[in-house]
Parts: sequence; structure tokens; C-alpha cells
Amino acid sequence: MLSILVTWIQTYRGSERGQDLIEYAMLSGLIAIAILGAGVFFQPAIASLATGIGECIDFDGVDCAP
Repeated sequence: MLSILVTWIQTYRGSERGQDLIEYAMLSGLIAIAILGAGVFFQPAIASLATGIGECIDFDGVDCAP
């Protein structure tokens, strides 16, 4: 059993198989964290922008000029 494990480790020790998948997973995780961080950091500005857009939509025929 131990000899099989040693043989397997020696065979796959230098292998780069699956390395790209791990790199893409780490990169996508980093991008997701950056997007969430930006959303938290800019949350007041985003809320203000959404409120302003909501107030400017002409549902009642009211003009929304500043």
C-alpha cells in the first residue's frame, strides 16, 4: 500500500495537470471579492443614483428638471 502511494506521488509530483483550473478559480474569486468590496464602498453613491433615477422617471407627467 505504501509503495503504491510513493509511486503515485512520484508520478504526479511534477504534473501541472489542473493548474489552470485552480488559477482561474482563484482569479474569479478575487474578482468577486473586488466587486463586492466596491459595492459596499460605493453603496451610498449607488443608492443616491438609483433614487435620482427613480425620481426622474415620468410616471405622473411631472418634469424632473434640477
